Amino acid sequence: MAGQFLIGFLVSMINIMIHALATITAISVARAVGFKHTKTPRLHLMAVMVAAVVVLKFAHGLEVAVWALSYALVGAAPEGSDLLYFAFVNYTTLGYGDVTPVKAWQLLGPMAAMTGILMFGWSTAVVFEVLMKTLAYLGSTVASGAPFSSADRS
Repeated sequence: MAGQFLIGFLVSMINIMIHALATITAISVARAVGFKHTKTPRLHLMAVMVAAVVVLKFAHGLEVAVWALSYALVGAAPEGSDLLYFAFVNYTTLGYGDVTPVKAWQLLGPMAAMTGILMFGWSTAVVFEVLMKTLAYLGSTVASGAPFSSADRS
């Protein structure tokens, strides 16, 4: 059991480091793109948000891949299992349906789920912060429906 906790802790720490780097990257991208004057503030806001979310989604995918690699290294999934699928099921807290861990490594699934929940919450906070900072920079042109160019009108 101690081995499961140690491996789960180490993989969780790697995930946290990946997410910290992704957070810095998402914020840097948002600043680089978001703090520019534009004639189409609504489209600009959408572009900033999409860029931030793409960076964070990439991080989540990388974090799932790290879990999959750890499962492969310790033999946590039944032989012949799709480890990436198994890691996604755990990380997203989707729950088991068709693949369950081997008994000796059954604590890794809940540890991956705990990490995934934390990373999704963290991502939500980052996206909200990027939204708030970009709205504050763009001012009332987006929030209040103040005049904007015809390119913004749908």
